[in-house]
Amino acid sequence: MGMTDYYKNLREKVGNGLIFMPSVAGIVRNDLGEILLQNKGNGEKWSIPAGAIELGEAPAEAVVREVWEETGLYVVPEKLVGVFGGQDFRYQYPNGHQVEYNVFMFECVIQSGELSPIDSESAELQYFSPSNMPELALPYPKNLFLLRENTELFFQWDERWLKKLSQK
Repeated sequence: MGMTDYYKNLREKVGNGLIFMPSVAGIVRNDLGEILLQNKGNGEKWSIPAGAIELGEAPAEAVVREVWEETGLYVVPEKLVGVFGGQDFRYQYPNGHQVEYNVFMFECVIQSGELSPIDSESAELQYFSPSNMPELALPYPKNLFLLRENTELFFQWDERWLKKLSQK
């Protein structure tokens, strides 16, 4: 539903500067196993339904709200499937605001609702086969979308992180 007062106040202080943004993202599938993506219609790439966690919200609560606002669907988060962040998850919005997301990604199950956005953040909603998805705005690993039955939590790992520490 746009920027909350918390982020408006923060932006008044830091302008377009880089800020951390705790966020959620929801993998929502139809009966064919296709994944729901949104296009904001403002030149940004496609994304899965996602957004910032508001003050006082738990991540699972935030993903329910964000998916509903952006798609009109009521979902229940079934499991946490990934945690992402760091430099690869920096993003600059068309208005110049810079963020570095820390994303909790959930696999969600549709309970009810009608595919019709509640807010103005989604210009187009479309289901895609996991093997034929367009490039996303954030670099989520594509194999994550193929692993519906995977019981392991996915998180970023890079051996260079250990090497960087050993050089200090």
